[in-house]
Amino acid sequence: MDRHSRKKRGPVIAAICIAGYYAAGTVLVSALNVPGIVKIAVVAASVAITAVTIAVLVERIKEIDGGEEDDLGKY
Repeated sequence: MDRHSRKKRGPVIAAICIAGYYAAGTVLVSALNVPGIVKIAVVAASVAITAVTIAVLVERIKEIDGGEEDDLGKY
């Protein structure tokens, strides 16, 4: 394990929780008797939010690897 691996755990756990939350919502809406357009909208929104969450996670991991553990250092 590298020296920054403990600091990466929090963002990774948060990203997994967010992705799991939206995946569960998508499964729930898919199981309900709702119009197809609603299902498509929910799936599209879930995919978009999950993609943004993963992009932010990757950016945060790069910051941690670069030695910037505190986001407030920019301000």
